Amino acid sequence: MTTTRNARAHWEGSLFEGSGTVEMTSSGIGTFPITWASRAEEANGRTSPEELIAAAHASCFSMALSNGLAKSGNPATSLNTSVEVDFQPGVGITEIRITLSGEAENLDAAGFAATAEEAKANCPVSKALAAVPITLTVV
Repeated sequence: MTTTRNARAHWEGSLFEGSGTVEMTSSGIGTFPITWASRAEEANGRTSPEELIAAAHASCFSMALSNGLAKSGNPATSLNTSVEVDFQPGVGITEIRITLSGEAENLDAAGFAATAEEAKANCPVSKALAAVPITLTVV
């Protein structure tokens, strides 16, 4: 069964002086301000496409890892995932870094890290972003 989620953006003005909003229409959780400055300089209470990508990747990776751990008989006790997405004006998204800490039942650090690498390679968002270098650090 295919599911579709959607968001909507509204923008007014030029790239550098303008501003807009992005609305999470599928969930209805809110509308968030966006500007060039929030993308290329400081967030200052606004979001950016890269922050939204980081949120999507952190969520997807955590779900994929949780599933992989459960399927191997080592369910997650806790997972804490942080994702950083680098944006360079004029170039684009240049790197994604996933940092993970967590534990799984009856699994040593090496097994946990190996399952995390599989999740990184196979989560749908990682696959969609495969043109960008993605690194994983397990702490």
